[in-house]
Amino acid sequence: MGVIGMGNMGVGHAKALIEGKAPGLRLTAICDSDESRLGIEGDVKRFGDSRKLIRSGAVDAVLVATPHYSHTTIGIDALKRGLHVLMEKPISVHKRDCEKLIAAHKKGQVFAAMFNQRTDPCYQKIREMIRGGELGEVRRVEWVITNWFRTCAYYASGSWRATWAGEGGGVLLNQCPHNLDLLQWMFGMPVRVRAFCRFGQYHDIEVEDEVTAYMEFGNGATGVFVTSTGEAPGANRLEIAAERGRLLYEKNTLTFHRNEVEMSEFSRTTDKGFAAPAVTEMNIAVEGRAEQHVGIMKNFAAAILDGAPLIAPGEEGIRSVELANAMLYSTFTGKTVELPLDGKAYERRLKKLIAGSKAKTAAVSNRAADGDFAQSFK
Repeated sequence: MGVIGMGNMGVGHAKALIEGKAPGLRLTAICDSDESRLGIEGDVKRFGDSRKLIRSGAVDAVLVATPHYSHTTIGIDALKRGLHVLMEKPISVHKRDCEKLIAAHKKGQVFAAMFNQRTDPCYQKIREMIRGGELGEVRRVEWVITNWFRTCAYYASGSWRATWAGEGGGVLLNQCPHNLDLLQWMFGMPVRVRAFCRFGQYHDIEVEDEVTAYMEFGNGATGVFVTSTGEAPGANRLEIAAERGRLLYEKNTLTFHRNEVEMSEFSRTTDKGFAAPAVTEMNIAVEGRAEQHVGIMKNFAAAILDGAPLIAPGEEGIRSVELANAMLYSTFTGKTVELPLDGKAYERRLKKLIAGSKAKTAAVSNRAADGDFAQSFK
């Protein structure tokens, strides 16, 4: 295994491999264009150019943890050279680049995305309850995910951060790929989106740091998605209203207010004007702990060595990117966006933003701003 991109996240992944936390994967090479970042301890080959690592013969697979735009070019290069690829989120900045990356994936290669929150037992249980019919038809989804608080020092830690040219977006492209992925993983893709993004609302940045979006799904269900990196204390509150009751996820607890009779059936059959179905409140027990990034790496190794199904196939990474792009495009145009998104139209708009983007001088070290990345998931 080779790790390309030795920033805070790449270093964390490399250390996990060195410590043997992902059986079946052995770190043999690291790469970063900044050679000062190649000082990690371990018997590994060191490269300043991803193309040289990919062609070195030292690796069977790579984990790509570079700034966003290079995910596409490095991923395509690795896939075309026959390597297995584990891609950090987002797999690309925009839908068109996602399509190019996915097209380079050939049969026999394992291509996975680092959607580590799919390993969380609570989200797995919610998905199971939806797909198993325990909730009945979903009617409304509301997710307030504002505990992605980031300081001005965080955004000042790299000249590429929070710029259209360097990062391609803000909270939707950096923090919320996880939540947008979980949203579509649990509920499917919406058919239309109307979003209101605020750019530099809380920080001196070009990109969005606050978003409120309204969604409509194919079955008539509606959804609201709210996120921010400028709100403290933030919240992570997911509420699902369905025919058989209301499911609430907050503070790692699942609470189900279960209707004894489905709400639509009760409405049709009762002769009482102000009645409501009888409700039973229950706490849903969830077993196990999320293995997060290590769990995805373990699964990646098992897929290569044993043919295990992937927790997060790389091809599915296009969906969270498309949702992020749609929310931004809706804000740019002031209109509701129908899905599937016109990837070419969004790419044209993004190129205009890139042309006017201004890189900034890094004021603090990247690692000082980020702190312990793994801590943010505890």
